[in-house]
Amino acid sequence: MAAATPHPAPATAQAAAPATAPAAAPALVLIGHGMVGQRYLEALAELGATSTHRITVLCEEPRPAYDRVHLTSYFSGSTPEDLSLTPASFMAEHGIALHLDDPAESIDREARTVTSRSGRVFPYDVLVLATGSYPFVPPVPGKDAPGCFVYRTIEDLLAIEEYAKTRTTGAVVGGGLLGLEAAGALKGLGLATRVVEFAPRLMPVQVDEGGGAALLRTIENMGLTVHTGVGTQEVLTGEDGSVSGMKLSDGSSVDTDLVVFSAGVRPRDQLARDSGLTVGERGGISVDARCRTSDPHVYAIGECALASDGRVYGLVAPGYEMAETAASDLLGREKEFTGADLSTKLKLLGVDVASFGDAHGATAGSLDVVYSDSRSGVYKKVVVSAEGVLLGGVLVGDADSYGLLRPLTGSVPPVTPEQLVLPAGAGAPVALGPASLPDGAVICSCHNVTKKAITAHTTVPEVKKCTKAGTGCGSCLKVIGQLMPPAADKGLCDCFAFTRAELYEIVRTLRVTSYERLLDSHGREEARGGEGCEVCKPTVGSIIASLAPTLGASGYVLDGEQAALQDTNDHFLANLQRNGSYSVVPRIPGGEITPDKLIVIGEVARDFGLYTKITGGQRIDLFGAAIDQLPLIWARLVEAGFESGHAYGKALRTVKSCVGQTWCRYGVQDSVRMAIDLELRYRGLRAPHKLKSAVSGCARECAEAQSKDFGIIATASGWNLYVGGNGGATPRHADLLAQDLSDAELVRLIDRFLMFYIRTADRLERTSTWLDRLEGGLDHLRDVIVHDSLGLCAELESLMADHVAHYRDEWAETLDDPERLRRFVSFVNAPGAPDPSVKFVPERGQVKPDLTVLTLEPLGGTR
Repeated sequence: MAAATPHPAPATAQAAAPATAPAAAPALVLIGHGMVGQRYLEALAELGATSTHRITVLCEEPRPAYDRVHLTSYFSGSTPEDLSLTPASFMAEHGIALHLDDPAESIDREARTVTSRSGRVFPYDVLVLATGSYPFVPPVPGKDAPGCFVYRTIEDLLAIEEYAKTRTTGAVVGGGLLGLEAAGALKGLGLATRVVEFAPRLMPVQVDEGGGAALLRTIENMGLTVHTGVGTQEVLTGEDGSVSGMKLSDGSSVDTDLVVFSAGVRPRDQLARDSGLTVGERGGISVDARCRTSDPHVYAIGECALASDGRVYGLVAPGYEMAETAASDLLGREKEFTGADLSTKLKLLGVDVASFGDAHGATAGSLDVVYSDSRSGVYKKVVVSAEGVLLGGVLVGDADSYGLLRPLTGSVPPVTPEQLVLPAGAGAPVALGPASLPDGAVICSCHNVTKKAITAHTTVPEVKKCTKAGTGCGSCLKVIGQLMPPAADKGLCDCFAFTRAELYEIVRTLRVTSYERLLDSHGREEARGGEGCEVCKPTVGSIIASLAPTLGASGYVLDGEQAALQDTNDHFLANLQRNGSYSVVPRIPGGEITPDKLIVIGEVARDFGLYTKITGGQRIDLFGAAIDQLPLIWARLVEAGFESGHAYGKALRTVKSCVGQTWCRYGVQDSVRMAIDLELRYRGLRAPHKLKSAVSGCARECAEAQSKDFGIIATASGWNLYVGGNGGATPRHADLLAQDLSDAELVRLIDRFLMFYIRTADRLERTSTWLDRLEGGLDHLRDVIVHDSLGLCAELESLMADHVAHYRDEWAETLDDPERLRRFVSFVNAPGAPDPSVKFVPERGQVKPDLTVLTLEPLGGTR
């Protein structure tokens, strides 16, 4: 079986322990640095144990702890660095010595030492085993052939990605949680994918027969082939010895170029066995309620441990609780781990799946209440006792209610069981919300945080920082948001009691084309008849500009009343610089420019003495223009075929691109053509904030599309669309909205995304912040603009069509109207007179602002 090549470098400590713990302090050795191992270290730090113990960590992998729960996000753009759970300074701050790529090889319990692969010997007073689990590979012929992989680490994913580049088909052995994630990854890599599951249904541990059937239909509709009730008997190989197919237990054979084994995991307990520690009959290091092994100096936590209730827990939340228990016991604090909630919610191949409590109805006398809609792929079941106590449930296709149902498990809900599963509108209204949960209800099962602990805070970021709730799997974030107190006044400003989104709807519905009319009819009583303020004027100006074609208003932002509503930069269709001069940025769609146009820019910069700079958006900025020079510069540029790049407005700025398949040997689509088409389509589109985009011609992502408001990455089958990214001071990776889109499908979804953002975002709210704030997040956005859940898509497309049809270049429109040109003077009473305060000095063959440095003198003059 192919596997990642071991890291060849010798083991080294990532951080040498500073003198935070005395030299004579007890030595603690942690074997394993996965998610649970890192949580153990954090718990030690929180309890102050890093200053009382000398801590050493032996890590088998070449990188520190990372998020295995979201491992598959690597294939949708997350980097290994994005997945990291270890802050860069954590080890050094707490005096922890982390040894990467140097796993423990043996334990001498009598001498209390651990020997690593590099031959180093580490003495310990306390030993903690967090060795996790290993993938189970069925003992079938051919399992070690080139093209066979497991799906467990980042190195596994890197190896799969590389091998898949020259393959067309793939198969996953195992239809459980990780198996379906692996299938989604293979599909995302462009492989025709099949899943082979020995059980009679997919995800047999988490869902029942009905849920499995709903999941099967949905996944097959995505183009995957699923075999259930059959096992793999043999991996077939070709003449070169690599994978060519699989023979199944029903006698059939299937062709495949690549096999991923994801048939479950087993506890990694060999170190413990070899050292004589007690292990369970079916594996797992036996521990008591305090996570102590049969040796009082040794703890075991996470997937390698057999808990005191006789179970091995493969979920991260129980592992975290065991880590906290072991850390507390080290310091003599009372805390026990006697079992954990196995509830889980996840998204597999885009399908929501959740199970909680007694999902299979194993409790004697329990009753099932089921709602099933095979047409939409939705299956919901709750299990209740004869007395109405909610015992558990299964949700497939629609798991929005998971965040409320799981905390209610063990209690009698305030509504009937039927109302818990029926969709909205199919039964009596359900008065069930976070307020109905008891204070002791656990909202975040990853970190065991109750409703009471969450409601002690007022914002979601504060909750995350102080309680860690919402920082694990993320399934509780919706409920956390609902538990936060509403803002006292959501109005845009002192002039309007409405939000920006509400004002947008008022303007659109009532076809309001005047700020004055809007203020007088919908402003706060005390603001009506007034002048407005610097918050609402540009906001309303932007709304009217974005809707101008639909409203029948002038799309020129400096016409009539609109001119008085604009921000500083929009007043002169150029960016004001620190010395009072302006910059001019012509549009260069997709970053593509002819030599002749490049020469024109150089000549304009030379003739007007402008400073030139190539930007990160693949454009050329011209700095240092006086107000009265702007029309003269524009005239030269417009004559050469340029137009405004809208660098001054809250509008689309650029759509970057790599050179794509036209020139690059790795490119799979024409990224330049697509970037040009998109930039020309959305140019001039006014929005709550500036918009940036990029198109990459392959998965190497040279255009950095995932740091943009909407980014596109080419695949062998079309285009993947990412939304909500952001660079700058608060970077955020964009989220994958849809994949393998045709050109027409891509443009249609971007149309809808942009118009829905413009319609619902707050003032000066970037798409990244908007998406984080949007109730339901990415799932809700996908429902609205992909599945048209609100019936808005036709209207959103119509609004964009109006914009495209009525676009006019603002520079050209200004040059064509003498009346509009009159505003471009430094002094109204002395047209043509230059502003004497705008001066320049030479630097590196160009110019820079000559700024007077402000000096402060003591009162009373100099001394």
